[in-house]
Amino acid sequence: MTFCYTCVILYIMKTAISLSDSLYEKAEETALYLGIPRSKLFAMALEEFIIRNNGNMITEKINEVYDKIDTKEFEPYLNVGLESTRNLTKNDTW
Repeated sequence: MTFCYTCVILYIMKTAISLSDSLYEKAEETALYLGIPRSKLFAMALEEFIIRNNGNMITEKINEVYDKIDTKEFEPYLNVGLESTRNLTKNDTW
């Protein structure tokens, strides 16, 4: 019989934040309603905020790259798809 033990070390960083009284009270009520510790609520909220804003940061970086590209050379090709669709559907009855 073989036994395996896995050791997992989780590092938890403690931090202090300043909140208005009303936000603190809302957080306290929400944590009680959800049945989770207040610190867990703050961690969940921060994680959600980071996930949402990470997409925005990626979009901004992509936009920065595209802003550096001179699109004039692509202008002849901009309406090719639209023109092809018009030609393919000109005899269609809607």
